[in-house]
Amino acid sequence: MTIPALRLNRLSKSFTVDGAPVEVLSDIDLTVAPGEFITIVGASGCGKSTLLRLILGLDRDFEGTLEIDGQPVKGPGLDRSIVFQEHRLLPWLTTERNVAAALLRSGLSRADKDRTVREHLDLVGLGDFAQAYPAQLSGGMSQRVAIARALVNRPRFLLLDEPLGALDALTRLRLQDELKRIVAHEKATAILVTHDVDEAVYLGHRIVVLHPRPGRIAEVVEVPAAARADRSSPEFVTLRDHVLAQLGVQTPARGKVAA
Repeated sequence: MTIPALRLNRLSKSFTVDGAPVEVLSDIDLTVAPGEFITIVGASGCGKSTLLRLILGLDRDFEGTLEIDGQPVKGPGLDRSIVFQEHRLLPWLTTERNVAAALLRSGLSRADKDRTVREHLDLVGLGDFAQAYPAQLSGGMSQRVAIARALVNRPRFLLLDEPLGALDALTRLRLQDELKRIVAHEKATAILVTHDVDEAVYLGHRIVVLHPRPGRIAEVVEVPAAARADRSSPEFVTLRDHVLAQLGVQTPARGKVAA
């Protein structure tokens, strides 16, 4: 039997608020295959970002099991990397040096580090901006740098916490295509948290729908290839409307105009 790349079994997480426990996640069961792109949607406060922190290994105080290749996750590792909504680039470093900062613990030679950084800047289309500083980059370019920095160690798992959420609509659409291309090129297993249901459908092989208080899986939806290929396809529209309905958002029936 093939062991999944990532397995969550009855994963639950609580925080203490004013001396009382508050359950944030409850009985999360999920397996993720190598190379799969999982998207997670849900209302604010349903534990999406908390779930990423647990997978990243930043928090070991939980119930249930969390395994990579059948082994418990005991803390952060170079096999997992994350991109946040804010790019978090260091303003005093160039693009090249911001990406290289992720290689401090890699053990690579200086020449190999420089080569790897150049490869990943080229991968995100910023090879000509290696010497630019964050203040000289647009928001979309800064997020590309953040993605390059997250990938430069060639992690198996790329965790994405609303990485496109602060961008304008056109830049966001372009970077969705870029993100799909980059993840496929790197053969990474990706887990994306997003509030954008269209984005979840377009990027995900499967969509995990969370319901809040406490966060729990309402449904895991398979995304047909046609929906991932074309945002205007009937498959895309049908699946988007289904996920929105799961989140409590009703869409107008086709052929009718909303009042």
